[in-house]
Formats: sequence, structure tokens, C-alpha cells
Amino acid sequence: MLILLLILIPLLGGLLTFMTPSSKASYTAIISSIGTLIVAGSIYFLYTQQRNAEMFAFDAQWIENIGARFTIGISHGLALLMVMLTALAFPLIYIFIHHQKRENKSVFYGLMSLAQMGLMGVFIAKDALLFYGFWEIALIPVYFLSSMYGGSRRIAVTFKFFVYTFVGSLLMLVSLLYIYQHTNIHSFAWNSFVEAGRNLPLGSQIWLFCLMFVAFAIKMPIFPFHTWQPDAYEQSATPVTIVLSALMVKMGLFAVLIWLIPVLTLGADYWMNTIMILSVIGIVYASCLAMVQTNIKRLIAYSSIAHVGLMCAAIFSQHELGIQGAIVQMFNHGINIMGLWFIVSILEDRLNTQDLNQMGGIAKVAPTFTIALVLISLANIALPLTNGFVGEFMMFNGVFNAASPYRVSLTVVAGLGVIFAAVYTLSMIRKVAFGNVNTNTENFKDLSNNELFILVLIMLLILVLGFYPSLITNLIAGN
Repeated sequence: MLILLLILIPLLGGLLTFMTPSSKASYTAIISSIGTLIVAGSIYFLYTQQRNAEMFAFDAQWIENIGARFTIGISHGLALLMVMLTALAFPLIYIFIHHQKRENKSVFYGLMSLAQMGLMGVFIAKDALLFYGFWEIALIPVYFLSSMYGGSRRIAVTFKFFVYTFVGSLLMLVSLLYIYQHTNIHSFAWNSFVEAGRNLPLGSQIWLFCLMFVAFAIKMPIFPFHTWQPDAYEQSATPVTIVLSALMVKMGLFAVLIWLIPVLTLGADYWMNTIMILSVIGIVYASCLAMVQTNIKRLIAYSSIAHVGLMCAAIFSQHELGIQGAIVQMFNHGINIMGLWFIVSILEDRLNTQDLNQMGGIAKVAPTFTIALVLISLANIALPLTNGFVGEFMMFNGVFNAASPYRVSLTVVAGLGVIFAAVYTLSMIRKVAFGNVNTNTENFKDLSNNELFILVLIMLLILVLGFYPSLITNLIAGN
């Protein structure tokens, strides 16, 4: 029953938050999220001690006449890492924004908790229909959060986001129903889907793979399915942007690893080169756009597209080291991008702007903030001894040793992303922290207590996982 609490606590916490007065809503959300984190931490401890998948599973009858069951569980390190990332992110977000003014706090925190419930369900679902249900549940509260809170163009941007995700969801549903019809016992169970998918002829696998991959590629997103992302990141409230970039991006990568490649293996082989090429194009394309941005939120948005492109290329390299590196980076990227968005939130709140040209000289008035900015930014470009380095090294190794005949060229072009990342990241640090203090930054206040607490935790995670990457790599060994 422990695994069931990962869904029940945020669900009940979200419903309770809706009924809580706005002045107390943040406290309810914080307590709920900490409870979820305690449960996730307990599962992590027990899993690392025994690695008995049967301990972390729940199965119950759901829709009997179509063979759908409410089956959830953690049977591999990838699911556990995504559960831990999701459980960790929400209390950090809530504590960080605790003192910020916001309209309809009960609605905001309630929707956030429901989004956490949906995300947890995606990562632990063992039934395809249940997986699809949680996929949609995770998107619905984020849609309302994006449309209700954020910038002046949020309605139009959210509509574009809705259209992309709705089309992707329909494509995925069609694929899942087709595979379901070819299962021996008409079951939505993961094992039944793997057996049925692998027995399909190549022609069927090719078009099914294409439909499902588009659905997941929109969520990641990778080139050319990325166009909704920069606008959504720019216009959404920063807590919502964190959920989108640190967690929902991982839904797409997770789905590829669990529900796509193992099910449609011949389709994966057929499309491997195409997807790796698109991913590498996306790395260079997004990096070039990041270098010319003056809006800090759009810069980080394009940076995220480049990082996800490398993860996707590594996954489709079909090399064990590359896949493991992508899994490592899924967790570490979540930590780093969270830290960057916290930095952006502080800048936006203090300066009332996202324009890099209106910043500068902050190191002279806020040294503690600057330390956090520099360390988190350098971790995001995989500086050695930070958490981003090991995963990126493993991914490049995987791409270089891929089964693709273009592996050397792909590795070289993808490597340009490392150079470009250093260019736009160091330029961002220079524009924000150094130079002369201007009228917009002369009264910039250093970190408050809750901001300091959260950013210190982020920096500790960056350094601990940088010095001891085995904390993650041992968890996914053999998965």
C-alpha cells in the first residue's frame, strides 16, 4: 500500500487545498508535499536495500470487461528516480514561493497538487490505459495553471500548448488501442503490450511508432515539435514553468524508454537514424537561438530543448551507456533546471523584467545570490565535479558508439552544443552579475531566508551528485 500513497496524498492534499482559505493554502500544500516526499524517501531506502519489485506494487480490478487494471509499481531505477524528482520538486517550489503574493492561492496550490498526482501516476503506472489516464490528468491542471497565472499573452500561448498536447494525446490513444486489439487476452498490462507490440509486422510497427513518438516528442519537446515551448515557458508563472521543464519534459523521455522502445522494437530500429538526426539538429538549432536571446526565460527554454535533444539522441543510440547516461541526466537536469528557474524567479520579482539588458552588476550588491547563479549555471553546462558532467559524458559516449552509420558525425555536431552552451551561459552570467550596477539593480536585495534555504539544497545536490554519481548510477545499473 506504500506505493498507493504516492497518488493518494497529493490527490487528497489537492482536494483539501481547494477548500482551504487562501491564507492557509500554502501550508496545506507544503504539508501534503512533504508527506509525499517522506513516502518516496521510504520507498527509495527500501528499494536500495532489497530491490524487491513486489514490495512496491499495487494491483486492483478496474474496468474488468476490457481488461484494464489499476496496476502501479516501481520495478526499475528509472521509475524510482522520476518519483524522487517529482516528490522533491513540489515541496521546494512551495517553500520557495511561500511568501509570494498570488491571487486565488487555494486554486493555485490545489491545481499544483493535482498535477503532482498525475505525474506520479505516469511514472508508476503498469497498465497502458491507466498510464494514458494519468498522462491526461497531469496535463489538465497545468493547462488551467498556465491560462490563469502568468504573462499578458498566456491565453493564446496556453491554447497553442493545448492544441499540441491534445493532438499528441489522440495519436497516442490510437496507437495504444491498436496494440491492445492485438494482445492475446485483450489486456492493457505492460507485459501484454510488450508481447503484442513485438509480434506486430514491421509495417505496422513503423506507423505505430511514428504516431506514439510524435505524442512523446511534443511533450519533451524535440525539434521540430518544440515551437510551443519557449512561449509557454516565458508566459507561465515560474512555479508552473518549473513543473513543465523539470518534470513534464521527463514524461516524454520516460514514455519513450518504457512504453515505446520496448514495445515496438522493430519500429525503433527503423526510425533510429531519423530521430537521432532530428535530435542533433535540435541541439544546434536551439543553442544558436539561445545565444541571441535577450529574454532570460526564453534563453533557458532553448537551453532546455538542447539538453533534451542530447538525451533523446542518447536513448536512440541503442547503446547501454548512452541510455543509462540519459536516465542519469533526466534526474540531474531536473535539479539544475529547477535551480535556474528559482534564480529567474528572484530576478523577475526583484527587477520586474526578464530582459537581460536591464540587469547587471548584481554581484556587487548580492554576492550570495551570485554564488548560486554561477554554480547552478555551470552545473547546467556540465562542468566537471557538478552533477551534470557524468550523465553528459555517458551520453556522448553512447552516441559515439551508436549502431547508426552516422555516429561520428552526430557526435561531432552534438558536441557543438557543449561549446554553444558555454557561450550563452557565460554571457548570461556576465549580463546578470557583472558589469556596472544600474538604476534597475542598485537596490537588488540578496537572498531571503527561504530562498537561501532552497538554493543551498539545490547546490548541495549538485555537488554531492557531482562528487558521488554512483548514488544514481548504481541505482540504474542493470535496468
